[in-house]
Amino acid sequence: MKLHQLFEMQRALDTYIQKNHQTNETFAERGLALVVELSELANETRCFKFWSTKGPSADDVILEEYVDSIHFLLSLGIEKGFDGLEDWPASDAKDQNLTQQFIQTGQSIYAFLDSLTFEDYKNIWMNYGALANTLGFTEEQIIQAYIDKNEENYARQKSGY
Repeated sequence: MKLHQLFEMQRALDTYIQKNHQTNETFAERGLALVVELSELANETRCFKFWSTKGPSADDVILEEYVDSIHFLLSLGIEKGFDGLEDWPASDAKDQNLTQQFIQTGQSIYAFLDSLTFEDYKNIWMNYGALANTLGFTEEQIIQAYIDKNEENYARQKSGY
């Protein structure tokens, strides 16, 4: 998946938000937002809720939560100058269930927030790719959902969300 378009769209949204909220340094807040969005995604899949017989949320709800994370992942990369990442790095995750993938993805986020290295940033992308594969999301679905949510985020900003 080519990421250039998504980085450009996110850069424009970040600039719009920064201008209208006169924010400066928000890296830590966006890092925490990424962790929260990952948790919200896990919650919608219900993969860890062994005590419940209720199934996961609808695919469109799960996909929307997934791209919420992608917004913050892109934003963090832009801030650190890692927006030259053109292609979604391939994942080598094998034989992990969804719960294990969420744990590994969370660990990769915390590793990046601690190290701020390009390699750790790419590792988050690999983990999100593994999640997308397991959840059955295609490149086209992810891009369209990102575009849709990006438009919604602009509308929210204009309405004082």
